[in-house]
Amino acid sequence: MTNLVVALHVTVCVLLILIVLLQSGKGAEMGVSLGGGAGQTLFGAGGPATILTKITTAVAIIFMGTSLTLAYLSGHQSESSVMTDTPVPVEQTTK
Repeated sequence: MTNLVVALHVTVCVLLILIVLLQSGKGAEMGVSLGGGAGQTLFGAGGPATILTKITTAVAIIFMGTSLTLAYLSGHQSESSVMTDTPVPVEQTTK
């Protein structure tokens, strides 16, 4: 279960990085916001949410979900040990 969530989390991390790097910055449309005529459009100067913005939101939600799941799983680990066959060391007292 934990391995599956870690694999999904790493995949989502890489996707989130790639999607954010594909988007253009806010400064790229500065000419439009300074009177390029787009101020009177239906969505304003910012324009509608693009598909990349929607994908970024969805991937960020999945990232948060996997982060919370991993935090929960790490706090509730089983009490078993990989060293079940070794005897417990005995304390030696010196007199």
